[in-house]
Amino acid sequence: MSIRNTASNYGAIAKWLHWVTAVLFLASYVSVYYRHWFTQEETPENWVALQMHLSIGVTIAVVVALRILWRIGSQIPDPEPGTRLEHVLAHTGHYILYAIMILLPITGYMGTSVNTEYFFLFDIPKFENTGLYQFLIADGLGISFEEFEKPIDFVHKNLLGAWLAWILILGHIAAALYHHLIRNDRTLQKMTTKGSIQTVNAAGKAQMQLDNREII
Repeated sequence: MSIRNTASNYGAIAKWLHWVTAVLFLASYVSVYYRHWFTQEETPENWVALQMHLSIGVTIAVVVALRILWRIGSQIPDPEPGTRLEHVLAHTGHYILYAIMILLPITGYMGTSVNTEYFFLFDIPKFENTGLYQFLIADGLGISFEEFEKPIDFVHKNLLGAWLAWILILGHIAAALYHHLIRNDRTLQKMTTKGSIQTVNAAGKAQMQLDNREII
């Protein structure tokens, strides 16, 4: 498997970043739902679940940043055959999904009222204790953290986390399955280990043999 992307396939690094992002998002939701459903407030279990959620969120921010940098500097595999509308919708969906992946960890960090004990290894100061908060929010907008936290929490928890992220993630999965099971193209294979160039060559040879038989 090639490390870099090619015209026919995503490379190992792009695949790794994609699937690590997916696992991290799943772990983030597991930690926050576990905290709300199975723990009591102000208990050690509740605190551990909160810190795991915050730590995973910081990790998502780093991985997404690396993913964006790699995408900017890498070749994008050629799109599968489709209408112009399908390609526009696919690109639009990807851009919105990237926006959600950026906004979720940022709003989560900005609206957190405690320090992040990053996997209990070291502390990351909360946004309220940073110079950026003092410059932009306290001095710039002239509001308290409590006033700032309320709309940020609404965006992070109620708007993005509870609705938009799930809609986009499920739509992303549904689109991949649609291409794989109904359109029978290589959209899903490009992001899995099965999407190698050998697969493309084998499919091409099989199609050529079928065409030859039909001619005969």
